[in-house]
Amino acid sequence: MMREKAKELCAEKVTAFNHCCKETGFLMVFKCRDQNAALKDCLTVHYRDSAFFEECKQEYIKEKLEFQRTGVAAKNRSQKLPTSM
Repeated sequence: MMREKAKELCAEKVTAFNHCCKETGFLMVFKCRDQNAALKDCLTVHYRDSAFFEECKQEYIKEKLEFQRTGVAAKNRSQKLPTSM
């Protein structure tokens, strides 16, 4: 959960890294080092942020309790249920 949220917060860096990788192909290991380092730095800042950790932790606990209550996972809960007429 933290990884996905951090990627959303670092969307600009993720996009830059993906663009570099698509353009360079097999040489991405060497040519995209700067973009990769910038992405890692951005993600690390969020991973080490205690407020961000607590936010993700509370959301995880909320989802876990909801799953225990309903038996439906969060990713499946967002799907609309068919209604009968």
